[in-house]
Formats: sequence, C-alpha cells, structure tokens
Amino acid sequence: MNDLVIDVFEFCRLKDRREGKTEVTDLTRLAGEVIGDSGVVSWVLQGGSDSAGHPRLVLDISGIVKLSCQRCLGSLDFVITSSAKLVIAKDEEEADRIDEVLADDDVDVIVGTKTLLITDLIEDEALLSIPLSVKHDVCPKSGIAALDAAKKPSAFAALKDLKR
Repeated sequence: MNDLVIDVFEFCRLKDRREGKTEVTDLTRLAGEVIGDSGVVSWVLQGGSDSAGHPRLVLDISGIVKLSCQRCLGSLDFVITSSAKLVIAKDEEEADRIDEVLADDDVDVIVGTKTLLITDLIEDEALLSIPLSVKHDVCPKSGIAALDAAKKPSAFAALKDLKR
C-alpha cells in the first residue's frame, strides 16, 4: 500500500506520524496556481485525539513557491507556512454535531475514510495559505514596471517643442 494513503481512524488511534517532502508538480491543483515547475512542500502529519476523544490530525506544511505579482506580473517567491488541526468524524451528521460542539474556528471537522490520500490534505492546506492577490512589497524593474520605465517620450511632446 502506498505510504501516502492512510486509514485515518487507525492512524489517529495509533498516534502515528508521517513526514516528507512533496514536489509542487505532484500537487496538480497547486501546480496550476504557481509559476514554473520548481517548489517543494515539506510536511508533517501527526495523528492523535482531541480533549473530547475525537480522532484528530495535525498537519504542518512549509515551502516556497513562485507566484505572479498582481502589480508587476513578475515572479514572486511566496513562503507557505501553515498548520491545520482536523477533527475526524465518521459521517456528515457526526461532523455537523462535532462542529457545533467545538465552536472553534482554528479546528476543521472533516469526514474520515480508510483510504485518505495525505497529498490531498497537503494540497488543500497549501492552496488555502495562498492569498488571492499577492504583490511584492516593492516591485523590481521587470514585467510591466520595466515597460513603464522604458517608455519613449510621447510624439506630442516633440510637437510641443516645435510649436515654440
């Protein structure tokens, strides 16, 4: 069986732990959001239970991906760092019940399965950590900023000089 597929209930019961690095190219949806093929997401997944005894996963991810600056359209290195606490429910009804009881925005409740693909969790968390609009603090002279800087004087400016 693939090391990236787990029985989430057994994983939590055994308080198992997995860690690794996944290439951005192996995360199809994330690859569609980044520039180029470079980038690695490091991750640690820890199983256990919460204070009420519900199965729980804690996923920590980190990495650097290249995104497009929305201001200059140039390449921008974006640091992904995120931690997710996921309480596992057996079905949707139990998930709704647990979510009402927890009332904690820092904890998400998901329905568990016996064949959970860890890369799906990693990719979801990475996508959630990327802002909708990312910009350089100060854009370098590239992309549109370089075009603006390289603009020739207006032809009308030359005519203005001839008028004198």
